[in-house]
Amino acid sequence: MKKLILVTGGAGYIGSHMVKTLSETARPCVVFDNLSTGNKKFIPKGVPFVEGDLRNKKEIAKVFKRYPIELVMHFAASIVVPESVKNPLKYYENNVAASINLLEAVLEQDVKRFIFSSTAAVYGEPKTIPVTEEDVTEPKSPYGASKLMVERILQDISKAHNFFYVTLRYFNACGAHPSGTLGPTNKHETLLIPNIIRVASGKVKELTIYGDDYPTPDGTCLRDYIHVMDLCQAHLLACDALKRGMKSDLFNLGNEKGLSVKEVVAMVEKVTGRNIPVKISARRPGDPARIVASGQKARRLLGWRPKMDLKEIISTAWKWELARAKRNFKENN
Repeated sequence: MKKLILVTGGAGYIGSHMVKTLSETARPCVVFDNLSTGNKKFIPKGVPFVEGDLRNKKEIAKVFKRYPIELVMHFAASIVVPESVKNPLKYYENNVAASINLLEAVLEQDVKRFIFSSTAAVYGEPKTIPVTEEDVTEPKSPYGASKLMVERILQDISKAHNFFYVTLRYFNACGAHPSGTLGPTNKHETLLIPNIIRVASGKVKELTIYGDDYPTPDGTCLRDYIHVMDLCQAHLLACDALKRGMKSDLFNLGNEKGLSVKEVVAMVEKVTGRNIPVKISARRPGDPARIVASGQKARRLLGWRPKMDLKEIISTAWKWELARAKRNFKENN
């Protein structure tokens, strides 16, 4: 039987785009997901799916016994920064303890390659902009801390075993599949662009901006937005690099362009032709003022360069929203 790529969280937002990309590039895979925030309908026909939870060692062990796995792409995690501040134990259980269970199974089955979805939140409030992979990691939230813990676990395992990994630190994943068949579906969305799109579509009355008194040009947070398909391309390049024998490493994935919340709102208005009412609220705990990536290392060693700009990101997100409305696609809780 041909070796497969295991995609944990493959029914979720980024994971489902990755699975579709793997299928379209003739890279066979199997999906493992508990469907807490994912949707089984997003998994392409013919792709094996196993419903299970990484917190259950027996459930993840079954996948490795049933399928010949050669590489793992680990997307499954809880990702809401404010929630992590209120409920840190959930994040250490879902993100750290569950990852340890997965890695135990990986080592038991002698799987040597692993790609980990990390986050810019590991940097906290960066001291330099754009932030590089060598900059200090000082997470401001349990979410960021939980991801950094897994990064350090991977480093230690790689030193102790014949095991190689790539850690990819995301800078604000956004957008949707250009076909309009995949996109974010969470009813209680916390990401900026999906929330603005919800206002544009009339599902929500107004957009809440959390803080307009940051030390930035217009007072709102500056972020580096990266299209989900550009993230998928980075995973493919990392996968190929590991197969060629690249040693363990980590990379920032960003556009190197800082955009404020208000600038993103203005672009959504331009793309959709809809007015976006805004309400200013207090800052959220754990939100740094600015995070912008240096993507030079990924360009140099992986040959990766993001292709989608903000207008294209928002255009695909809007296309997905309109397509979902026509298909009456239900949102996740």
